[in-house]
Amino acid sequence: MKEKLILVLMFGGILFYFGIAGSGADDENKGAEIILLPGGKMRDIHFPHHRHQDALGDCTICHDLFPQRIGSIQELKNQGKLKKKQVMQEHCIDCHKKMKSAGRNTGPTSCGRCHRKTGY
Repeated sequence: MKEKLILVLMFGGILFYFGIAGSGADDENKGAEIILLPGGKMRDIHFPHHRHQDALGDCTICHDLFPQRIGSIQELKNQGKLKKKQVMQEHCIDCHKKMKSAGRNTGPTSCGRCHRKTGY
């Protein structure tokens, strides 16, 4: 009986180890699929976070400007380190325009296309 218990525990431990060790980058915390960003006087933005991750593949493209944590954009605005609309106008729209001119599928380049009632 003891031997069976030991074998079951060892087998369970092995499965547990390979479950954790085998979980690569696909299982890492990628944040929310859709992030609701405050839209100021306009409607809030339903930002398709995972879609951007899949399309860009490099988090630093956006996160060199602001940290990877909830509320970081607003926090930087409150500290005067980011201007109102700076991220959207100088980062998001600029990236979308560059991708469009390179012939790639991209997101909106006008304010009203992101500030909408529902997500993508």
